[in-house]
Amino acid sequence: MDDTEASAPAPTPAVRRPIMRLLEPLGSKGTLRLLWEPRSGQPQSFRVLRGHAAQMSPSVLNDRLKELRAAGIVALSDVSYVLTEAGGELVKHPVPFNQWAARWIEPGAPN
Repeated sequence: MDDTEASAPAPTPAVRRPIMRLLEPLGSKGTLRLLWEPRSGQPQSFRVLRGHAAQMSPSVLNDRLKELRAAGIVALSDVSYVLTEAGGELVKHPVPFNQWAARWIEPGAPN
């Protein structure tokens, strides 16, 4: 057996797995909450977001917001955070998961 046959396949670059590039930052504690709460399109102040993510320290909340801003998902407008166009599009996709979760948690919940 030569070296080519014995070597393991090269790992697929992250570029070929865009879902993983998306899910890794979204999987950070509290990040999905920060996307879910402003889904109505209403700007959210840091204080309001802090209220929605009470389990998160202010420094972690600030870090998550910086990450979401760097990713182009959230923007800072005056003193409020808003979803960007890409962020608004992104939060539309978990809606079916939310509906499924409601049925799973409460079997009698409406769709």
